Amino acid sequence: MTGPATMSAGDNFAKAQEFAVQADVAYPVPFYDRTLWKAAVDHAYYAASQEAGNRDYNAYLAQLYTKTQWWINAYNAWNRLGTLTDQEKQWASLSAAKLAYLALQRGDTTMARMYVEKGMGWAPSASLQSIMQRLQ
Repeated sequence: MTGPATMSAGDNFAKAQEFAVQADVAYPVPFYDRTLWKAAVDHAYYAASQEAGNRDYNAYLAQLYTKTQWWINAYNAWNRLGTLTDQEKQWASLSAAKLAYLALQRGDTTMARMYVEKGMGWAPSASLQSIMQRLQ
């Protein structure tokens, strides 16, 4: 089997999509540590790295990070994309809410507030509003 480092960006992107479809069928809950999800994310990462200016590749990588609950990578990937579609704003906001909650749980109110503010800028949600109320 050919590894992602030896494949073209387009081939990596296609392979990422193929593995993601298989992973959706194989696993009830998506996590990066599942073999097929890891393969999907890894191939998407290579595609996005090989063609850093390709928005589709970078957006797909951010989507996979979000789906596999790798919140910090998702947040950073959405943040790097800049202008987001309405659906992307929802996913980005979710990643910010998850990170805000985790920061709040460890007592880091400064980081929690930063994540909440960024998330609210993408798309306000009940989760973000609830966390913001806890920060008051």
